[in-house]
Amino acid sequence: MAYLRSQNRSGAIPAGPVPADSSDPQVIFPGPMPGSYKTEAIVLRSIRYGEADRVLHLYSATRGRINAIAKGSRRPKSRFGGRLEPYFRLDLVLHEGRGELATVTSAATVAAHPELRSNGPALMAAARGCDAVLRLCDSEEPNPPAYNLLCRYLDGQEPPSGVSPFPVVDGAAGQATALAFRLKLALTAGFSPELSSCARCGESDGLVGFSGAAGGVVCAACERGGFELSPAAHRFMVEALGQPLAAAPSAPERDLRQVDRAISETLEHHAHVRLRAAA
Repeated sequence: MAYLRSQNRSGAIPAGPVPADSSDPQVIFPGPMPGSYKTEAIVLRSIRYGEADRVLHLYSATRGRINAIAKGSRRPKSRFGGRLEPYFRLDLVLHEGRGELATVTSAATVAAHPELRSNGPALMAAARGCDAVLRLCDSEEPNPPAYNLLCRYLDGQEPPSGVSPFPVVDGAAGQATALAFRLKLALTAGFSPELSSCARCGESDGLVGFSGAAGGVVCAACERGGFELSPAAHRFMVEALGQPLAAAPSAPERDLRQVDRAISETLEHHAHVRLRAAA
C-alpha cells in the first residue's frame, strides 16, 4: 500500500491511502526471488541502453532513489510494454545484484497519466517536477513526504473527472503551482528557507530582502549580499508552504521571479543543487 499525503497549515504532510489506477491491466509475475524486493516507484527518467534495454531513474516510496535496468524492455514483445516511460507510477519487483543497478523483474501500473502526455504545458510541468526530485532527492533513504508530494503533483496535472486540474497554462498561474511544489519539496528535503525572521540576526521586523547564502529573509541591516524581496513574494512563500498544493496562492509575475530566485539560490548554497527554470 502507498501513502498519500496532503499539506496542512503547518506544512506537514499527513498520511492517507492512495488509490490505485485500475484502468491499466496489471501484469502478473511470480513472487520475488531471494535478493529481490517490492516497492512502489515513479519513473523520473528512462534512458535507452544498448540494443534492447532501458536504464531507469526511479523514486520509491520505501527506498528513495533507485537506479535500475530493465533488460529487453525495448523489444517489440517485451512483457513490460510501455509502462517504463517517465511519469508512470508502478508497483515493481527489483533484484539487487552485485552491480550498481538493480534489475527490474516485474512492473504493474498504478497510474499511467495518459492524458498528461497529450497536454504540452502539463507534460513540461511534469518533466520539471520529476527533474527537481531527481536533482534534490538523491538519497537512498526513503522520504515518504517527498514521494507523496510528487504523486500529488503528477496527479494534479491529470485529475479525476469533475476535479479542477492544477493551472498548468503558461504564465503566472502555472509558475505559481510549480514554485509552490518546489518550496514544499525543499521542505521535505530539509532545505526550507527561513521566512519568519532575519536569517542572519533573528530580527522579525523590517524583512525587506532575501539571502540564499544566509538561507532566508533578511532585514535592512543585513541585506548586503542579498536581493530585494517584495512583501507579495514573501507572503507567497509563507502561504505556499501552509496551503495544499492544489490551493497554491497567486502573485504577479515580477514577485514570482523573486520567489524563483530565492528558492534557486537557497538550494544552490545549501543543497549544492541547481534546478531548471520553474516555468
